[in-house]
Amino acid sequence: MFLVKSPAIIKKYYPKLVWEIPNNENKIYLTFDDGPIPEVTDWVLDLLKQYNIKATFFCIGDNVVKHPAVFQRIITEDHAVGNHTFNHLNGWKTSSETYLANIEACKEIVSTTIFRPPYGRIKKTQVQDLTKEYKIIMWDVLSGDFDAKTSPEKCYNNVVENAKEGSIIVFHDSVKASKNLKYALPKVIEYLLEKGFVFDVLE
Repeated sequence: MFLVKSPAIIKKYYPKLVWEIPNNENKIYLTFDDGPIPEVTDWVLDLLKQYNIKATFFCIGDNVVKHPAVFQRIITEDHAVGNHTFNHLNGWKTSSETYLANIEACKEIVSTTIFRPPYGRIKKTQVQDLTKEYKIIMWDVLSGDFDAKTSPEKCYNNVVENAKEGSIIVFHDSVKASKNLKYALPKVIEYLLEKGFVFDVLE
């Protein structure tokens, strides 16, 4: 079970986190979590190149170590990258010392000033420590591509029914999400472009 839209009450509880980026330029922000994974991330990059749009990839350090060429391709093609911990740790279930060390390990190979907590789960004490160095990026719209119970069509609708100017949208460049991703992402991009949105990166 997941919430497509981030509830206002949670945004108020975590005011230091970035949930959306209001603007007057019709900008919208596509983000991808959990890569790089060759067969999936490369497909996403090919699609983004086809439409000449940029996105932000929140990378797991361990995957960067395993797939350096794919990570380098993200950089070379002028997309933004963010820290997503080294081992995809859940901040609620991890001691702050271990959690922060894991983020530090990712930092050694992913040079960035933005961070997204895996599962969106982070303790307030961890937020306090991390905001000294990072902008912590959450999201406004969750596609649900990672959920096997969510159909590809529902994944598409989750985004197009909720995206608005300034929305930060989450997809996953992971094997688990690939079926939903490969159906929904091209249609989402087409829809948002038709609506006049401009894709930008987070920094």
